[in-house]
Amino acid sequence: MAKISVEIPDELLSDLDEHVGDDGKFVNRSDAVRASIRKTLDVLDEIDSRHGRIDDE
Repeated sequence: MAKISVEIPDELLSDLDEHVGDDGKFVNRSDAVRASIRKTLDVLDEIDSRHGRIDDE
């Protein structure tokens, strides 16, 4: 699995951390970021599909 480095504003990181850990939905920050990326890409695919921009070959 590739590793990347990103800059995240402190405010966004604090919000993210509220959902990470034993009492959160995600095991760690990486898990949360991966899930967010997957969800965002799914939403973008749905939008593209509605606008006829996806070729289903």
